[in-house]
Amino acid sequence: MAVDLSVNKGKLKLKNPILTASGTFGYNFEYARFVDVASLGGIVTKAISLEPRPGNDWQRICETYGGMINSIGLENVGVKKFIEEKLPFLIKGNVNFIVNLAGASIDEYVKLAQICEENKINAVELNVSCPNVKSGCLEFGTDEKVLKSLVSQVRAVFSGCLIVKLTPNVTSVEKIALAAQEAGADAVSAINTVKGLSIKVRYINGKFQKETVQGGLSGKAVKPIALGVVNRISKILDIPVIGIGGIYSLEDVFEFFAVGAEAVQIGTANFTHPDISERLVNELKGFMETNGFQSLDELKEKLRGE
Repeated sequence: MAVDLSVNKGKLKLKNPILTASGTFGYNFEYARFVDVASLGGIVTKAISLEPRPGNDWQRICETYGGMINSIGLENVGVKKFIEEKLPFLIKGNVNFIVNLAGASIDEYVKLAQICEENKINAVELNVSCPNVKSGCLEFGTDEKVLKSLVSQVRAVFSGCLIVKLTPNVTSVEKIALAAQEAGADAVSAINTVKGLSIKVRYINGKFQKETVQGGLSGKAVKPIALGVVNRISKILDIPVIGIGGIYSLEDVFEFFAVGAEAVQIGTANFTHPDISERLVNELKGFMETNGFQSLDELKEKLRGE
């Protein structure tokens, strides 16, 4: 039996609901030795800024119980090099992709969006939620008035699918989500990492030595937070929600569908299970075939008791 895995919600159009999260899958085909990238619902590129960024110059990754803390600092090649060197491979490979944009000011986001529009890029994700940079990103995603101004100005210059990536590090994620929708976003993705700290204490030669890493916590540890956010915002939004946070299995995917997500992004799991995204596509298809679901919408309705 042929099954329909597609997501078709306004401007959010995917061949299947399994995406890879920004910062965990490179720019295009870095994971090609592990997965058929073109078989995925899409990939979200590593965050792209107007100019190249070297990233943070301290320890960037720390494994924690149930996840990891990262403090990469949005290292990237910059939009010019991305357009010249990375984009052609995505187009040639017939890959559905979303470009993650990171700016230090509203003007930078607008310029990035204009460049994407000029190069006929179909979808962007505004990174307004990364906690690992000194300026930009998170400061735009924690104030609904500032976010509304940012999204509306990007909307004015970009005609494709506009996704806003939300942070859980706010008092009311509902207000932030509504501001994104009111300003013209076509979808939101949730969540980005949770602020966290790892500390290792050693007692050597009569003295305590401490090593700390501050950054964004991701992985299995944040899934309950992510599910809670998706559950709350999906009830008040008219635009699709893309769920992110601790997804390692088909059961995890189903949990996000059950609370209202239309698609999901796989993040930290890519580091330890580099084939997981394609495997989840195949497992989802197999489950639907075995259990008589003809479309993804039918499956979601059953999960939600609709």
